[in-house]
Amino acid sequence: MNLGSLFSGGKDSTYAIYMTQKQGHKVTCLLSVFTKSEESHLLHHPNLQWTKLQSESMKIPQLTIKSDSDDTDDELSVLENLLQTAKDKFHIEGLVHGGINSQFQKEKFEILCSKLDLIVVAPLWNTEPEQYMNDLLDSNFVFIMTTVSSDGLDDTWLGKPISKSDIDTLKQLSDKFRFNLNFEGGEAETFVIDCPLFSNSIKINQAKKIWDGYRGRFEIMDAGLNYNA
Repeated sequence: MNLGSLFSGGKDSTYAIYMTQKQGHKVTCLLSVFTKSEESHLLHHPNLQWTKLQSESMKIPQLTIKSDSDDTDDELSVLENLLQTAKDKFHIEGLVHGGINSQFQKEKFEILCSKLDLIVVAPLWNTEPEQYMNDLLDSNFVFIMTTVSSDGLDDTWLGKPISKSDIDTLKQLSDKFRFNLNFEGGEAETFVIDCPLFSNSIKINQAKKIWDGYRGRFEIMDAGLNYNA
C-alpha cells in the first residue's frame, strides 16, 4: 500500500516507517503537525523544524501544517486537513503511526482514518519496552533524548545518544521511578540522527540545554546533513 506516515522525528515514528517498509509497504510522504506548544496529548513538539533534514535524508517528501491550539479536537481537525492533502497529492491508502500502547491516540487516529477511508498501520503496537529499545539499537538507530520530564531523569540525559548500557540504566530507573521505558507517557522525547533509512546522518552544529530542576529540553539551534560520513 501507499502510506503516509505521521512523523515527529523521534524514534517511534521513524522506526514505524522502517518496520512498515520491511513489511513491503511504500511510505510516500511524511505528515508533520507543528503544535502550538509541548502540551499536546496527541503530537510531538520539540525540534520539529529539523524533521526537514530527516525528510531530505530519507528522500521522502514532507507535508506540514500548523495547529494554533492544543485542544485535541482542533489538532485532529488540522490533521484531517493534512491527510486529505496527502490523499489528493500522494494517493495514500493509509496512515502509519508509531503508537505503542496509548489507547487514547490509537482510537483517535482510527476514528479519523475511518472518516477518510484510510487504513491505520501501527507496527509498534504492544511491543515489549525493553526488547523494543534494544531492537532500535540492533537496527542501527542512533537517537538522542531531547526532553526529559520524569523523576529519575535529569539534565545529563539531554542530547545524549542512547547506547546499550544506557538502556540497562534506564530500565533500572524506570523500575524505580515507575516511568515508561519507551517514554510513550511523555517522560522523554527523542530525535533520530541516523538510521538505515537515512542517506546521510544529521550533524548537530549548535544546541542548548534548558533545565528547570525537574524537566528540561535539548533545543537544536543549528543542524545539517553530514556529507562527510
